[in-house]
Parts: sequence; C-alpha cells; structure tokens
Amino acid sequence: MATKYHNLSDYDVNTVPDASAMRFGIVVSEWNSNITGALLDGALATLKKHGAKDENILVQTVPGSFELTFGSAQMIKSGRVDAVIALGCVVRGDTPHFDYVCSGATQGITYLNATTDVPVIYGLITTNNMEQAEERAGGRLGNKGDECAVTAIKMLDYICRLKK
Repeated sequence: MATKYHNLSDYDVNTVPDASAMRFGIVVSEWNSNITGALLDGALATLKKHGAKDENILVQTVPGSFELTFGSAQMIKSGRVDAVIALGCVVRGDTPHFDYVCSGATQGITYLNATTDVPVIYGLITTNNMEQAEERAGGRLGNKGDECAVTAIKMLDYICRLKK
C-alpha cells in the first residue's frame, strides 16, 4: 500500500513479538542526515519499546545510501546481529544519479536477503523532494524507522517459528 494512504508509524502493538533476546544492526547513511537521523531515532525508540536491549543494538554509519549494501553485508559477516536495518534517503535531483543509487541499493539489499540467513530490512526512502522525505521521517506520514524496526522484529520471530 502506498505511504500516502498509510501512516508508517501506525501498527498494532499487540502483533509485535518481544525483542528482548534479539540482536539488531542498524546501518545508517550519513547523506541527508537530517532525514536518516530521524529514521534512526524512530527505529531505536521502536526497538526499545518492544524490549530490545541497548547492548543488543549495533549502529554504524556509511557515507551514502549506495554503501548500505556493503555496510549491511559487513554487519552480517560480523556475526553480532540477527537482523540488519538499512536506513537511507535519496532525493531525486536533475541527473540520473538518483536512479543508479536507488537501483543499486535496492538490488544489493535484495541480494543479501536472498543469499544470507540474516534479514536485511529496506529502510531507504526514495522521494522526489525533501518535503516528501520529511513527511516519512517523523512527519505527517509517520516514521519509516518505526516501520523498519517492527519489520525486523517480526522477521526474526518468523525465523524462530520456522525452526520450531
């Protein structure tokens, strides 16, 4: 469903499992830090709201959104996390750079999800302008960081249920 019709921070709290035994990695792009910082704040608050412990949350930055794939892959290889949340923001400009960065990051994160046992949650905001990004980083449409944190918890619970 399009974000326009759904608040990213609106979810049924009762459907989110306890995250107290889960380990999370968050890879955050430094580019558009006013947006990615708000996404990080949302993700951290939501993880903690559902029981995640500070010592089980590893946050690392990468220069830009294109580097989210590499940063996520390195977190997976570290063995210190059960899930990775990749947070970034790309705002369309006057050149095709937007298309290349968005496509590369999306394909990279998809590849990691298809080839590893660690879920990588797609938290890349891709917008036409900064106003749209702000709306999705704690503005009127909620915070994509909240949504990503809930998704990470639910994906780890999914894995646990499959192993039973």
